Amino acid sequence: MIFLCNGNINQKYINVKRFIEKLVEGALLISGSITSITILLIVLFLFKEASGLFNKPVIEEGYVLALNKNNPVKKLTSYQIKQIFDSEITNWDEVGGKEEPIELVRLSDFTNYYAEEELGAEFENIPAKASELTAKHPGIVLFLPKQYVPEKFDGILLDHETIQPGDFFGGKEWYPTSTPSSQFGLLPLLLGTLWVSLGAILLSLPFGLAVAVYLAEISSMRIRNILKPVIELLAGIPSVVYGFFGLVVIVPFLQETFHLPVGETALAGSVVLAIMALPTIITVAEDAMRTVPRAMKEASLALGATHWQTIYKVIIPYAKSGITSAAVLGIGRAIGETMAVLMVTGNAAVIPHTLLEPVRTIPATIAAELGEAAAGGAHYNALFALGCILFVITMIISISVEFIGKKKY
Repeated sequence: MIFLCNGNINQKYINVKRFIEKLVEGALLISGSITSITILLIVLFLFKEASGLFNKPVIEEGYVLALNKNNPVKKLTSYQIKQIFDSEITNWDEVGGKEEPIELVRLSDFTNYYAEEELGAEFENIPAKASELTAKHPGIVLFLPKQYVPEKFDGILLDHETIQPGDFFGGKEWYPTSTPSSQFGLLPLLLGTLWVSLGAILLSLPFGLAVAVYLAEISSMRIRNILKPVIELLAGIPSVVYGFFGLVVIVPFLQETFHLPVGETALAGSVVLAIMALPTIITVAEDAMRTVPRAMKEASLALGATHWQTIYKVIIPYAKSGITSAAVLGIGRAIGETMAVLMVTGNAAVIPHTLLEPVRTIPATIAAELGEAAAGGAHYNALFALGCILFVITMIISISVEFIGKKKY
C-alpha cells in the first residue's frame, strides 16, 4: 500500500514537472515569436518610411517653377535647379535651352518690378502680375507658391518630377534644407562612414591583435587577471565620454601635429573609434587563441620551434577565423557609432579625399537632423532611407561574422 502511494505521488510529481516544462516552453515560444514579429515590423516600418522619399517632388512642396512659354526647356533635374539658384548655371544654353541669361525671380523680388500699390493692399494682384512678368521676360525662372498661379497663366509650369533613386544613391551633395530643391545625396555620408571605419580598423586591429597575443600566450595568469577585466571595462564607458576625450585631447593634438585649420577630421574619428573597438577585438581574438588545442602547441615546441614561431606559425593561423571575426565586429562597432563620431569629425557632408578632412557619417547625420525634420516630409523620409542603408550594412557585417565563425581553416 505504501509503495502504491509513493508511486502515485511520484507520477503526480512527474506530471506537474512535465506541465511546468510545457508551460515554460510555450512562454519561450511566445516570447521569441513576439520578438521576431516586432523586429520584422520595425524593419518594414523603416523601409516603408524610406520608400516615401521617391514619391516626393524635386521642388519644395506647395511651390512651382514657372518659365516663359517660348522657353524650350521643359524639365530640370534637382541638381540643375540647385545650380541655377546658386548662380552656378547662368545661361539657358547650359541646360539645353536658348542662349539667354537666366533671370531668377522669387516672390520677394516682385517689389523690384512693381510698386506695392500695383500688387494690392492684400497682394491680390500678385497672380496677374506673375503671369504678366513671366510673359515679358524670356529668360525668367519664377519661383512662387502655387496659390499665386492664376488659371490663365501666360507661361509654362516646369514639370515636377519626383526624386529618383539615382538622385539619392548617386547624389554627391547633402543639403536637405536647400531651396527650392533639396539635395539628398548618399555618397558623401556613405563614404564618410566607410572612411572613418576603415581608418579605425587599420589603427585598432594591429594593436588589438598584439594585446590578444600577449594575454593569451605571454602574460602570466596574475597579469592576465588584472588586464582582462580592465580591457572589458573599457567597453562599458559611454560613447559620449570617448567623444569628450577626443574633443579635448585628440582633436587639438592632430591640429597641431598636421598644422590643420581644424582638428575635427576623419582621422580624429578613426582614432576615437579605434579606441572604442579595441575591447571587442582584444576579447574575441584572445578567446580564439586560447581555444587552440594544447597538443598542437606542444607538437610545435617538440619539433624545435621557438615560442614565437609557435605563435605566428601555429596559433595565429589556427585562430584565423576568430581573429577575422574580431576584425569584422570591430568594423561593426565603428560603423554604428553615433555620439563620439558626431563630436570629433567636423560634420561636413562632403566627399572626403584624405583622413585629414572633416566628414559626416550616416549615424551622426540621423542623430543630428531627425529631431528637426518635419514628419512625413522629404527630409524625414531621406533620414529613414539612411537608416535602411545602415541596416543593410550592419546585416552584411552580421552575416559575415556568422559565415566566418563557421568556416574551418
